[in-house]
Amino acid sequence: MAEILDGKAVSKKIKENLKKEVENLKQKGIFPKLAVIMVGDNSSSKIYVRNKSIACKEVGIEYEEYLLDEKIKMDELLDLINKLNQDDSIDGILLQSPIPKGLDINVAFKTIDPKKDVDGFNPCNVGKLCLGQDSFISCTPYGIIKLLEEYDIKIEGKDAVVVGRSNIVGKPMMQCLLNRNATVTICHSKTIKLERVTKKADILVVAVGKPKFINKDMVKEGAIVIDVGINRGEDGKICGDVDYDEVSQIASYITPVPGGVGPMTVAMLMNNIVRAAKMKEKDKR
Repeated sequence: MAEILDGKAVSKKIKENLKKEVENLKQKGIFPKLAVIMVGDNSSSKIYVRNKSIACKEVGIEYEEYLLDEKIKMDELLDLINKLNQDDSIDGILLQSPIPKGLDINVAFKTIDPKKDVDGFNPCNVGKLCLGQDSFISCTPYGIIKLLEEYDIKIEGKDAVVVGRSNIVGKPMMQCLLNRNATVTICHSKTIKLERVTKKADILVVAVGKPKFINKDMVKEGAIVIDVGINRGEDGKICGDVDYDEVSQIASYITPVPGGVGPMTVAMLMNNIVRAAKMKEKDKR
C-alpha cells in the first residue's frame, strides 16, 4: 500500500513559515500584496480565487481582486494589468484562467510584469525556467517538486513521465524535473500505446483532466504517482486523473485527490508573493 504524499499537511507547514516571514517583513515596513483578476463567471474559478484569498489571509498577505465582466474588451484588460504593473503597492499579479473566448490569455500573461508574475506564466519566466535560471515557477509544478523534497524523494537519475503537455502544468513540470536531473518523457493525446511509456516511470505525473484515466495496469510497481487532476466522477464525488483505489495498491507513494497537489499549488503562490515583495525591496536599495 502506497504512502500518502500529504499536500495538505506540507502546505500548512509552508504557510506557517511564510506567516512568520510576513510578520518580520511588516516590521520592516514591507507589506506583501496580491492582486487577482478574474474575467467572467466561471464557477470553478470562483472556488480557486476564494481559496487564494483565504490563504492570503492566513499568511498575512494583503489581497485585492478585480472581477471583470466577460464582455470586457482586450484593451481594457491590458489597461488594468498595466495599471497594476505600475502600482508599487502590488507585489504579485494573478490572472485567473480560463478567460472568455475572444480574449488572448497569452498576450495578457506577456503583459504582466515578470517581477510581479507570481504564477510564472510570462514568457520571460518560462524562458528562464527552460534555461535553468532563477525565475518564478508555475505554482503547481513548483508545489509538486516541494512535496517530493519534503518526503526526501530523490529525483536525480529517475525515469519521470509527465502525462499532459499544458503550458500550465505539463511543460513546466517537465522542465522542473529535467532541471533536477531526471530523465523525462512527456506524453499527450497523440502518444501511441501510452501504457508502455507510463509503465516505465519511477515518477509519474498525471495532468489530463480525465477521471480515473490511469489504472494499475499503466503503473510500474513501486512508482511515485502524482495526480494533478481534479474531476467529478460518475458518482458525483471528487476524484483525480488516477484511479486511486487501484494504483495505491502498487505505488510506493501517491497523492490523494483532494488534499494532494491542490494545497501545494496555493502554498507556492503564497511563497512566490513573499519572494516578489522581498525582490522589490532589494531592487530599491
